[in-house]
Amino acid sequence: MPDPEITLEPIGIVRNGIAQPLKGGWREIVSEITIEERWVEALEGIEGFSHIIVLFWMHQLPPEQRGATKTHPQGRHDLPLMGVFATRSPCRPNPLGLAVVRLLERRGKLLRVKGLDALDGSPVLDIKPYTPGDRIARPGVPPWFKKLWAELQQGQP
Repeated sequence: MPDPEITLEPIGIVRNGIAQPLKGGWREIVSEITIEERWVEALEGIEGFSHIIVLFWMHQLPPEQRGATKTHPQGRHDLPLMGVFATRSPCRPNPLGLAVVRLLERRGKLLRVKGLDALDGSPVLDIKPYTPGDRIARPGVPPWFKKLWAELQQGQP
């Protein structure tokens, strides 16, 4: 397979003062996304949505961690070793982050959002509105994830 070159242009940057990853505590974090001037017009109408999808680059992931093919979810060795594509681990070939966040407000080129799990300075690659069609009512998940999800909902690990 040929090795195509892909170039991505950030449309904005995340500001929240968080320099290190948090373990499960992102729900209440408020971040500001500052959009590049040339893309401000592209925000027109976004404030009509309560939630948006933010795609961002996990810029602090060291290059040596991008070659992993397996990982324990959230680094927990009590959970099974899984392929990285079966996890939400940041250690992946292309460290793209995706988050559905609450849009608190838009002021010109500034978006205030809640629940974005991106570190301060993360480049934002795209923003899309979250719509009812994006929701899956009862997605199937493996047993290890059910355990992890239940713990996260209770504020554990």
